[in-house]
Amino acid sequence: MGTGQMDIDDQLVQGLMRPGVLPDSAGGVELIETHISWVLLAGEYAWKLKKPLDLGFLDFSTLERRRAACEDELRLNQRTLPAIYEAVVPVWRTAHGLSVGAAGAEAAGGAAVAPGSAGAMPLDYLVRMRRFDQAGLFSRLLEAGRLEPSLFDRLARHVAEFHAAAAVARPAGDFGHAARVHAPVRQNFEQIRERIDDPVLLAELARVEDWAETQFAVLAPVFDARLGAGRVRECHGDMHLGNLVVLDGEPRLFDAIEFSAELRWTDVIADVAFLVMDLQARGEAALGWRFLNAWLERTGDYAGLRVLPYYLSYRAMVRAKIAAIRATQVEGEARAQSLAECGRYLALAAAQTHAPAPALLIASGLSGAGKTSQSQPLLESHGVIRVRADVERKRLFGLAPEAASDSGLGRDLYSAEASARTYAKLAELARGVVEAGYAALVDATFLKRAQRQGFAALAAAANVPFVILAFDAPLEVLRERVSQRAEAGTDASEANLAVLEAQTLEREALDAGELARTLEIDTRCVPDWAALSSTLAALWPAAGASVADA
Repeated sequence: MGTGQMDIDDQLVQGLMRPGVLPDSAGGVELIETHISWVLLAGEYAWKLKKPLDLGFLDFSTLERRRAACEDELRLNQRTLPAIYEAVVPVWRTAHGLSVGAAGAEAAGGAAVAPGSAGAMPLDYLVRMRRFDQAGLFSRLLEAGRLEPSLFDRLARHVAEFHAAAAVARPAGDFGHAARVHAPVRQNFEQIRERIDDPVLLAELARVEDWAETQFAVLAPVFDARLGAGRVRECHGDMHLGNLVVLDGEPRLFDAIEFSAELRWTDVIADVAFLVMDLQARGEAALGWRFLNAWLERTGDYAGLRVLPYYLSYRAMVRAKIAAIRATQVEGEARAQSLAECGRYLALAAAQTHAPAPALLIASGLSGAGKTSQSQPLLESHGVIRVRADVERKRLFGLAPEAASDSGLGRDLYSAEASARTYAKLAELARGVVEAGYAALVDATFLKRAQRQGFAALAAAANVPFVILAFDAPLEVLRERVSQRAEAGTDASEANLAVLEAQTLEREALDAGELARTLEIDTRCVPDWAALSSTLAALWPAAGASVADA
């Protein structure tokens, strides 16, 4: 974009900011500028105007491209926020100045013409949106110290449902093939290198680039397999805290990528990776692990962990590129700050090359012992991936986690055959998590010694530490918890008092060999994981260092 074009568009922005041009603007117009757009806030509405840029990864350089981008933005975001994204609106020049919407336009010769007549041409296009309270943005909630962890559980469900409904890429189509996956990764390195000259940053860039190329060579067949499995979809593409909002008490996605089909038609795990990376960048890695675990539990896509570090690094590089672009648009202290930000994201991209040390943990205990609720801090502080028997059992039978199976004790979903299938599935998933380089926590009762021994053998075959987390509480406490949970009916577990009583009879005690690698956890009160850390580290050395803030 030349200087002349910038001057023209600055004039357009200033013209739109004049009171009375935009609807509901009598009280004034506020301008928010990003690196690719201007957003004008007036009364109940927000109006987005695309900058006429060609940055390689996006091209808004012509009026037609900007119109198409506006229409894509409307379509894509109506998937998650139809009440907010309302319309694409043209901007016209009339004899009386600028006009927004279906107004008369001025032809080249100066005569007024109707928008639909020959010679009429809008100056530009706006996306019209209903304004919402910015205090509800996840980024603002974090700054205010009001970003509740439980929001990420509900967000995971929203994102999983969004992904499930999204259009699926065809293997014979244009998106998702290994070479197409890696193209924007390479482009990031090229475009950053064009914009920075700091030797330290360039050296870090080269290290991350070498790792990415090595990973691509290994993962190319995996990318193609995930395309064939339907994991490449028309996703959001820009899922970070600034594009998440709480409306009517529920978390919602907005501002999906409209400018590049290549960037939004991506692996669902790449979509998730952006938010996980963003939380890491903000020092909130624990929330990232919480969200990731909840999303994996909802989708069952544990195979995506194999490519997660690659996508985490890529997402950090996207942010590094944006910072590098901003550095070329400003001077002085602002440029120094942008380059520093670029460096921070380069370092974060490099950090993704080291996944948490793999291990296999099992959370054993009777129903109500707290295997799920009380292991949550371990997941968040140590980057552990949990696989729940209650969830996977239902998934095997095509049921959602909260669905009631109406199975009786020892029948249907809870027959001996169904239980054997469930433990086999848990072993399969745990093996995949460990092979991807992560610590797996398998959440099941593990009442039988043979069940525990099977997972001990799996850990031995994978040459990773094996730890038994034995959750327990007095029987009267367990009875009360099970009764309350059954009455609430909101958990994947369907255990009732009859099930609990049967478990007490079936449970086989840990033998001496098992006790040697067991961490006993009394859940009468909330476990103090900090106090337990030294014992856990003796069984699993990597537990001595938290990865929550990696």
